[in-house]
Order: sequence, then C-alpha cells, then structure tokens
Amino acid sequence: MKRLINRLEIPPLWLGAFIAIAWWQSTYFSMGLDFGPVWADLLGGLLIGGGLLAMLMAFMEFQRHKTTLIPRSESSSFVQSGIYKRSRNPIYLGDAMVLAGVILRWDAVLCLPLIPLFVWVIEKRFIIGEEKHLRVKYRAVWGAYEKRVRRWL
Repeated sequence: MKRLINRLEIPPLWLGAFIAIAWWQSTYFSMGLDFGPVWADLLGGLLIGGGLLAMLMAFMEFQRHKTTLIPRSESSSFVQSGIYKRSRNPIYLGDAMVLAGVILRWDAVLCLPLIPLFVWVIEKRFIIGEEKHLRVKYRAVWGAYEKRVRRWL
C-alpha cells in the first residue's frame, strides 16, 4: 500500500489540488474580491507562461542527460546544466509560478496564502528527500553545486 501511495503522490497532483482549491474559491467564494482588471491578468499570464517555460527547459535537460523525472526514483545522472545553472528545482519553481499565475488570473484573492503553503509542501514532501539522495550519491559534486546554485532562484 505504501508503495502505491508513493507512486501516486507526485507533484503534479499536489499542484492540481491547489489549483482546484483556487478555482473553487474564485467560483463559489469570491466575496467580491479581485486584483483589478488588467495587471493581474497580465502578470498571471506571464507567471503561467514563465512557469511552463521553466518546466519545459528542465524536462529538456532531463531528456538530454537521459535521467528520470519521477521523484523518489533513482537518478542515472546529475543534471546541473541549462536552467539547472540558475535553480536547483526549476520544475517545482515552475509549478509555484503556475499556481501564482492561476490565482491572479482567476482573482482568487483568498488563495494567495496557498503559494507559500505549496512551496512548503513541495519542500517537505519532495525536495528535501531528493536533495538527500543527490548528496549521498554525488557527494563532492553535489556540495559544490549546492553552494553555487540556490534551491529556488
């Protein structure tokens, strides 16, 4: 059962759940709150597009290095090129950007606290374990990379 839960518990499901909460809040519990007519739509669109671009760039690096995208899976190589020169977690950063963008586009004002909550959940459930694995498997290379590149930006 635990193995099944680990296979089902993937970051896109967490992102989907947080987005569903934002949709619910904006649709059924808006309380007449909004971010304004133009700037929130523009910024939200930029965040969504930027987040998707960050994820795409990270996926391309993983493919180029022929390693897995699946959290909690054994990596076959340590990716530190491309977008990974700027962020140790560009896919999770992209997820957070998409969530923020959706909240802005949908005027889900009450859901703004979901953004730091999402970041916290992703760090606790995925990033810390992934970094521990990389620290053990790639030791010195990981140490230098960790000092050079920040976790998020």
